Amino acid sequence: MEVIDLDRLSPAECENIKRMMAHVGSKWAPMILSTLSTSPHRFGELKRALPGISQRILTLTLRDMERDGLIARVVTPTMPPRVDYSITDLGSELAGTIATLGRWSMAHAKRIEAAHAEFDGRSG
Repeated sequence: MEVIDLDRLSPAECENIKRMMAHVGSKWAPMILSTLSTSPHRFGELKRALPGISQRILTLTLRDMERDGLIARVVTPTMPPRVDYSITDLGSELAGTIATLGRWSMAHAKRIEAAHAEFDGRSG
């Protein structure tokens, strides 16, 4: 297993790792990447595809993801303007990594549940 030696990283590299891990661990970014991996979506389509997300959180999450190069925002100058969001190559790579983590979680669900039961039995 390859381990990252955090002591050898620059502050900028550490910050980049923290930003990407925040996307991986967020409630909505993985779902947005998954949704956009099938096709571009307009804002309203994304909101409908993600029940429970507020307009504000969707806006903030999309802005952060666009800033980090994970999604692209394309404005078509029509009346009213049309805005489409799509996944970038970088976002697609991250979506694949997140999917791998999801598959790992499903493959080890029984072991994780057993660990919970053992811990809860000791702590109870």
